[in-house]
Amino acid sequence: MASPQHATAPTALADRITCLAESATIKMAQDSRELKNQGFDVADLSLGEPDFDTPEHIKEAGIQAIRDNYSHYTPVPGYLSLRQAIAEKLKRDNNLQYDPSQIVVSTGAKQSIANLILCLCNPGDEVILPAPYWVSYPAMVQLAEANTVTIPTTVSHNFKITPQQLEEAITPNTKAFLFSSPCNPTGAVYSEEELGALAEVFERHPHVTIISDEIYEYIRFSEGHPTIASFTKLKDRTVVANGLSKGVAMTGWRVGYIAAPEQLAKACTKMQGQFTSGTCGIAQKAAETAISSDLSPTFQMRDIFKERKELVLKELKTIDGLSPNKPEGAFYVFPNVEVFLGTTYHDWHIETAVDLCSYLLNVWHVSTVPGDAFGSPGHIRLSYAASDATLKEALDRLKRGLQALC
Repeated sequence: MASPQHATAPTALADRITCLAESATIKMAQDSRELKNQGFDVADLSLGEPDFDTPEHIKEAGIQAIRDNYSHYTPVPGYLSLRQAIAEKLKRDNNLQYDPSQIVVSTGAKQSIANLILCLCNPGDEVILPAPYWVSYPAMVQLAEANTVTIPTTVSHNFKITPQQLEEAITPNTKAFLFSSPCNPTGAVYSEEELGALAEVFERHPHVTIISDEIYEYIRFSEGHPTIASFTKLKDRTVVANGLSKGVAMTGWRVGYIAAPEQLAKACTKMQGQFTSGTCGIAQKAAETAISSDLSPTFQMRDIFKERKELVLKELKTIDGLSPNKPEGAFYVFPNVEVFLGTTYHDWHIETAVDLCSYLLNVWHVSTVPGDAFGSPGHIRLSYAASDATLKEALDRLKRGLQALC
């Protein structure tokens, strides 16, 4: 007699994961790969990844680390030699003084920032995010059971907040302020004067911790790299988050770090010790070489990004109705596409930027990311971390796709 068939009930997942949104940038990249796997030629402008390989001298350092058996568990906050190299880099490039005990190395800057939010926030605390913001910021706040307070910005202010907006957003429940400069997704860069004006506001609110995401530090198109950590009165409650992914094309190596007040650095080390422990030793030794050696390959890459930016802006200006911003760093453009909302193309009805990105991908095979994911509906993000040939083809498809809407 056959055994009875029993239906298997689906596993009941925790609310924290069922309520968590999928990363829009990762989703668009996955959708692009799926189309490519089906044989379609997709021009991908969704990826926030340099299209350059890791420089040879850094790869050789990683290979040597394998030979030298850096294959064992590593100290949770990172090798002392790497943390010393990071401290020297901060002094050399940013005129910031940190002890290695104030530096924590993590598996990418994303983990560095997640550690910070989890260590800082209790349920009900508030974290201020200028919008547009990087897609993962609000998800991190959500996982900490804190609340996001968004400050909207516009292209007319080059997507940067004003001191008045910051003052109005701070409440007794504000625990942290988190921003990036150069910014993902807009490429906006705060000047020293602009940061100084924000610093004056923070001085009046000593309960707020400032988290400065500087992952695009080396990809900026003007001299110097202003950082809010340089303001002495804020130093004991400012955290610099950075990493090796963007500036030295080490995305897959997964090395990020923070420089923080020692109490917070110790808290992040404690948190990380219960999650991932220390970052891969081979990647750390490669990172040590990357930070300590000649940055000529980085600056060559930056110059190419600058040329690509000019190419993209030139082409975007030929598209009627599209309103691009002018990035000052990173490798993104964040144009306003509101004029195309409410249009149609055959069975496609474009009501949101999400609809527009889906239409562009599935009909014209060009991949972009909707601004909704960055807290700014009505925009899309275009990455110019792609070859000139890919950019020209993608922009041609984008232009034809937008012109076909009516």
